[in-house]
Amino acid sequence: MTAPTEIRDLLAPELLADPYTGFARMREEAPVVKVSLMGAPPMLLVTRHDDVRAVLTDPRFVTDPELAGGPGMRQIMLEQLGVPDDLVDYLLHNILTTDGADHTRLRKLVSRAFTVKRVQGLRPRVEEITAGLLDDLADAGADGRPVDIVEKLGYPLPITVICELVGVPEPDRPQWHEWGRVLTSMDPERIPAVLRAAVDHVHALIDARRAEPADDLITALVQAQDEDGDRLSDREMVTMIFALVMAGHETTAHLISNATLALLTHPDQLALLRAEPGRWPQAVGELMRLRGPVQFTQNRYPTTDVVIGGVDVPAGTPVIAGLLSANTDPRAYSGPDRLDVTREAGRGDGHLGFGQGVHYCLGAALARQEAEVTLRMLFDRFPRIELAVPPAEIVWDAKPGFSRIVELPVRVA
Repeated sequence: MTAPTEIRDLLAPELLADPYTGFARMREEAPVVKVSLMGAPPMLLVTRHDDVRAVLTDPRFVTDPELAGGPGMRQIMLEQLGVPDDLVDYLLHNILTTDGADHTRLRKLVSRAFTVKRVQGLRPRVEEITAGLLDDLADAGADGRPVDIVEKLGYPLPITVICELVGVPEPDRPQWHEWGRVLTSMDPERIPAVLRAAVDHVHALIDARRAEPADDLITALVQAQDEDGDRLSDREMVTMIFALVMAGHETTAHLISNATLALLTHPDQLALLRAEPGRWPQAVGELMRLRGPVQFTQNRYPTTDVVIGGVDVPAGTPVIAGLLSANTDPRAYSGPDRLDVTREAGRGDGHLGFGQGVHYCLGAALARQEAEVTLRMLFDRFPRIELAVPPAEIVWDAKPGFSRIVELPVRVA
């Protein structure tokens, strides 16, 4: 069977406005849907849970199109965004876009910073940072003044944690927040200059750690050498640090914000968590399933002809895995659109929000911990917290691939 011939635009206003309905409709129409984005050649969107899991775990699928003879979709999109040629390589070749031995080498050199033991050791610091941010939130929200969870809590917590871990100095952290805003804006007028500034900044950080080592990941990467004597090149270090800082705060910031909104609009679930705080880790998994910030993955390319959901997919075809549609698939979940913090996870995470397989999110344990600590402490500290506007007035950022709240005004007093 071949994929449907109709091409769905991932920039269609109705899909951007209501991705849950849009992706659910596509999922129920077909297991594989032909889609387009930013003028690039058509891609195939895999919509159903078991098929998405299969794509993410099948070693025949790679992220580098050169290994499968497929079109360079990322390069086409970067050109659309105005990224200069000399900067393209920093985005095309990194831990997120390499496969096989190259990916294994890069992941091994950085994964020690994200082990479960290392993340558990960070917990007291995560709690300390969260407590300080909640103090600020209380001050800003005194006398019932609305405060924005996205700006006051969602962003500051993960960017502080990842920057401390990596080694970005405190004065530079607000700049990374602004760079993140621009680089996810899809604005070709602003992206090139910001990308150049970020790359130059990371080169400078690497030079500084060579001159003066510190207890951080940049120093570890500068000094890292595996048993084969292999070190990261400067370009590899820049792309690694850039990817970690960007991925380490953007997605977690919006998981925290999305989850806060979900719990404020499901008071029965929030009451259950307040009564049984031991359920918070389980609740974070359910919130990630239902309100995760990433709607679909980057492109995968089959290195040989494959069959997905009964659909023939030729080698080299660009494929994206629909995380949102998979995580709300009634074939995999009972009442998939219902928030249920008591839901049993099943195998693994119980959802596909962090991906699966060799490209499973490197920072998943850290993201889970940050969300759990932040949400638990937020709702413990402010028992009367409530939305400052009706839920229908919450503004979502209409960008393809992401579920992000622009502003989440609440009252904490």
